[in-house]
Amino acid sequence: MDKSDLSGKPGEPTRPPAARTAKQTGPASLYNPSLALEFFRLAGTPEQFPAGHQVFVENEQAKGFFSKGARIYLLLEGEVALTLKNKPLELVLAGEIFGEIATIGGAPRSATATVRRSCRVLALDEKQFHTSLQQMPEFALMLMSVMAQRLRSSVAKLAGTKMTSIAAPVQKDSLDKKMLTELQRALGDPSPTVAGAGQNVVTQGAVGACMFVVTQGRIAIAVDGEVIEYVEPGGTFGEMALVDRAGRAATATAETGSAWFLVGRNEFLAMVKSKPAFGIALLRSMSGRVRHFANLLRNLP
Repeated sequence: MDKSDLSGKPGEPTRPPAARTAKQTGPASLYNPSLALEFFRLAGTPEQFPAGHQVFVENEQAKGFFSKGARIYLLLEGEVALTLKNKPLELVLAGEIFGEIATIGGAPRSATATVRRSCRVLALDEKQFHTSLQQMPEFALMLMSVMAQRLRSSVAKLAGTKMTSIAAPVQKDSLDKKMLTELQRALGDPSPTVAGAGQNVVTQGAVGACMFVVTQGRIAIAVDGEVIEYVEPGGTFGEMALVDRAGRAATATAETGSAWFLVGRNEFLAMVKSKPAFGIALLRSMSGRVRHFANLLRNLP
């Protein structure tokens, strides 16, 4: 069956093969409409919106993860247009999710979602999201792949610009001390890997199979020699390796004496299933990075 057909059953979301968006294009993306449908069905609430209805509005503030009224949506039927300052950004079609970046990141909505053709959706609030995630941790991995693809795209575009004047952000405390302890225990209490200042941790273009969780020091993340991010204890990098084995998008170098431990795909899924908050913390961190680099691109001279 064609992958654009979610189930082949009447009344369930399908989409034309030619209708493609950022969630489904490019080798890095593993967006799976069937998996998304199964995830939302576990606990989602059906809703219907008429043409012209605004599902959410740009700059609408989300006060923390899944604030009151905040939802993420899976479009079952119809069309939703995403716009920013009245300029078109993307057309959401059946089988796609929308509203996830701001909701998970606890940030203001970065676009306005307006129903173009009357639609049916499944919506998830915080409690429902937790319930579904515990039953299907693979969804977190898939959603990370979508965010990672966006990160790769932004980083690739930034690599072609002069970035030396940009203050690189510092990522830390994505995982708090309690969560780091729980993760390390779940991994069998491995001894952290250590590196001295100036030592390369990974090299741009190299193939990897694990993500890194920093426990000590400071790691500089660079693309083509330009530092675009720093990672400190509680921060993570290399998440895309959990999804595919594509070449590393950046070089990671220990700026100071540093330590970390590795998390593979199976360990990640087991941890999310037993502790959904772990998956949510990583998704929140990635959504913030997606927004940051997207803003950098928008503000480049």
